Amino acid sequence: MYPRRSSPRFGIVFLFLIGCLFLFAVRLVLIQIFNSAFLANLAKKQHNRLIILEPKRGTIFDRHGRPLAINLPVYSLYANPKSMSEANKDRAVEILSRQFGFDKSFVQGRLDKEKYFVWLERKMPQELYEQIKAYKLKGIEFIKESKRFYPNKTLAAHVIGFAGVDNNGLEGMELHLDRYLKGKEGMSQILRDAHQRELLIEKNYVAPQDGFNVTLTIDETIQYIAERALEAGFKKHNAKGASIVVLNPRTGEILALANQPTYNLENSSTANPENKTNRAVVYTYEPGSVFKIVAASAALEENTAKETDVIFCENGSYKVGNHYLKDHDPLGNLTFKEVIEQSSNIGTTKIAQRLGPDLFYKYAHKFRFGIKTGVDIPGEVGGWLKPPAQWSKTTIGAIPIGQEVTVTPLQLAAAIAAIANDGVFMKPYIIKEIRDSRDQIIESYGPQAVDRVISSQTDKRVKEILRGVVENGTGKKAQIKGISVGGKTGTGQKVEGGTYSHSKFYASFVGFAPVENPRLAAVVVFDEPHPAYYGGTVAAPVFQEVIDNSLKYLSTLEANGD
Repeated sequence: MYPRRSSPRFGIVFLFLIGCLFLFAVRLVLIQIFNSAFLANLAKKQHNRLIILEPKRGTIFDRHGRPLAINLPVYSLYANPKSMSEANKDRAVEILSRQFGFDKSFVQGRLDKEKYFVWLERKMPQELYEQIKAYKLKGIEFIKESKRFYPNKTLAAHVIGFAGVDNNGLEGMELHLDRYLKGKEGMSQILRDAHQRELLIEKNYVAPQDGFNVTLTIDETIQYIAERALEAGFKKHNAKGASIVVLNPRTGEILALANQPTYNLENSSTANPENKTNRAVVYTYEPGSVFKIVAASAALEENTAKETDVIFCENGSYKVGNHYLKDHDPLGNLTFKEVIEQSSNIGTTKIAQRLGPDLFYKYAHKFRFGIKTGVDIPGEVGGWLKPPAQWSKTTIGAIPIGQEVTVTPLQLAAAIAAIANDGVFMKPYIIKEIRDSRDQIIESYGPQAVDRVISSQTDKRVKEILRGVVENGTGKKAQIKGISVGGKTGTGQKVEGGTYSHSKFYASFVGFAPVENPRLAAVVVFDEPHPAYYGGTVAAPVFQEVIDNSLKYLSTLEANGD
């Protein structure tokens, strides 16, 4: 028998198989050693979907538990382009653009991305979600989120501020308290099969932590009363801007704070930046005659004058340094009390001259002018109060009548509240408490006395003088039937190009009521009202309406046991 000779064909096949085996081995080594991390990550992306679980942003309440800012569930639209065929993409682009008004090029651009997740529309209206869902578009999916809503639209806009699409605070209390309101994100992973179908199997679940709830000192009803009256006055007097602050003088709680112009919190992105500015705490101005409360308080406290002292007002013209000081009308002999009632610049300057720069500055500083009040509202500025070392020969005839000094409306409100509060300055505040999702108190805030500005005995005398301003003087339009009111008017000239304007003014009124036991104190300021511009004509009537209606409201609350 002869041995069988191997066929060349067999050798070729054998070598081919050996070569393939070698190539497979090399490929396997490359995959296992050099590409394993990449391929494992790719598989993970294909079969694991990471979902960020958004926490519920905390609610902002008014002092009575009425919601001012809340989160409601909504749906967002996204796509998984990697799971879509070209036909799927074309259908989605056509339907979303034609039926629902989406920008065609935007949708096409998003679907052309080689990604497993792209946003198409965040936080849609419920109706739009339901309509798109009905089309059952392949690769087009929804995720449940939450959206910030402001049920009262413009109410307390400058206090509350607003949050963005990702529930991050951007203005006002929303920004200031974002670390409390926002909460912490959670996460979950959903497994998917090779066809990108969710298997309803979760792993690595971390629950989100909802944000804390915040209660403000704001009273929704008083806020509404203040905003309505301020807006009407703003329009009536063709003003450039306006502010109002209402305080509880006993505690320093801010019950209402409003500005004009304002904006709708539901459409904050379209609002003019100036309309978003909280004028009451960030705008300063020369206050004019409302500042005379400092001279009156200091003179009585230091016994440099008393109510019955007669002061000659020079018939309307008085030289201070090289400057002639004028009154709005020529005035002769007035008592100290009448000087404040009739708002005489000359009479007030003579009262301040008895005090001298150092004593006057001391009391202006005790009223917290020239420094921040410390209110828990972001952006507060402190205004400007020159120390005596910087006074010129004419300053004694300027600062006491509200010139060469700048203040914010909030500073004025806090100062008049100190007079309403027996001479004790209370730190104004607007945050009442912060609670977690289990309603446990995390932080709480209460009244904080800062300083006694004047004695209780002096304070009673100042209150009576300010009562006279409303009953007999420039503040008659602040009178409330059946309720005693104390206050002071102010008309300040605006400075333009280094000189005082004769056509642009600030009109102000500060006051409190009832005089015997003040429950409310407030400031009203108008920027460039015209043609009327006197504080007693423009600002006092707004004060009257707000305080009258607010006191009636508070009486109703008490009658109902609230």
